[in-house]
Amino acid sequence: MMGLWIDGTANWWNTGCMARNRKPESRSSCPIAMTLDVLGDRWSLVIVRDMMLGKKRFTEFLASPESITTSVLSDRLAGLEAAGLVERKPYQKRPPRYEYLLTEEGRALLPVVQEICRWANKTIPGSWAPPDSFMKKKKL
Repeated sequence: MMGLWIDGTANWWNTGCMARNRKPESRSSCPIAMTLDVLGDRWSLVIVRDMMLGKKRFTEFLASPESITTSVLSDRLAGLEAAGLVERKPYQKRPPRYEYLLTEEGRALLPVVQEICRWANKTIPGSWAPPDSFMKKKKL
């Protein structure tokens, strides 16, 4: 059964098009809880960050310093795609290979990710300083 938002549109997690480890229902209608249901694992925002910094291909994501495994990366990319934040486009037919791009909804996370970086740099000693070019971006 598909869940509905207050405005009557469908919840993505009840469509059957979700990654293996995604919960089928949101814990509440709280916007923070619902956002965490989509992005609250330890990898999804790191993948979104990488896309915002220009990575598109599976091997590029694997090269990130956080050392995500291939199975976790596949699962998170599928979940982000099911959530409507990422779209997958073929760039090679044989063997089939895809690149992953942020959708408009995914690109709308830019100010959120920038603010998380600001918060971490201010409050967590040793956190990396993102490139100025990233922090000054107004849109992707």
